[in-house]
Amino acid sequence: DDEVRQFRERRLQKAYPYVWLDALYVKLREGGRVVSKAVLIAYAVGEDGFREVLGVDVADGEMTEAWKAFLQSLVGRGLRGVQLVISDAHTGLQAARVQVLNGTSWQRCQVHFLRNVLSRVSKAAQPAVSAVVRGVLNQTEAKAAKEAFDKAKKTLRDNFPQVVNLLQEAENDVLSCLDFPAAHWRQIRSTNPLERENKEIRRRTNVVGIFPNRGAVLRLVSLLLAEQNDEWAVSQRRYFSLESMKAVLPMATAPALTEVERPELAQAA
Repeated sequence: DDEVRQFRERRLQKAYPYVWLDALYVKLREGGRVVSKAVLIAYAVGEDGFREVLGVDVADGEMTEAWKAFLQSLVGRGLRGVQLVISDAHTGLQAARVQVLNGTSWQRCQVHFLRNVLSRVSKAAQPAVSAVVRGVLNQTEAKAAKEAFDKAKKTLRDNFPQVVNLLQEAENDVLSCLDFPAAHWRQIRSTNPLERENKEIRRRTNVVGIFPNRGAVLRLVSLLLAEQNDEWAVSQRRYFSLESMKAVLPMATAPALTEVERPELAQAA
């Protein structure tokens, strides 16, 4: 319990330009019955380019107040410098993000968005619709993306008006990644980078089945995440290079580069 507490309450010492938010569901016993609870998780990439697990909590669901309390706890521990939040389009999460992290950009997960689109059309129509929407999502320039959106809406308007509505709704959010360095696009365009970690958590929670209480969920999931966090720290493998991170960091928060990290400085000396 002490190890879990230290991990969940540790101070966040640096700026985190990119933050991924996600939730998993587990079953536990509460008040003499079995109920479903949401495990809220925040991952991030810090100003030094390393990945980190920021926090985890168990809530009644992904309602606004649950996410708001979770995000406020991160800010209270020192979360700063957030420029882009990557998540699915959960209404409660978005409302909480605006209240707590106002001024940040939001990248709507492209993978979940495409799934939402395809769920609105018949199986026979899915390949054609998928090709049109992927043509929009694969754009690499804002101007070209705008043109692709307009073209896609015209192409789909007559036969798939429900898809057009989704495109209009997501137009300002599904390609937010284009405002950031091209070297980061693949990772920040969706929540897919979290899937390996989430898969391992699901594998372990599925073994348990029904947890005896909320504390048992926190103990297991927190220790799994702490282990992953240690693995990222020990490996010393940056998720994004220092050079690419400089493009998203204000000068005041840019990490100092040592001679070891910048061999050209040593050669110049």
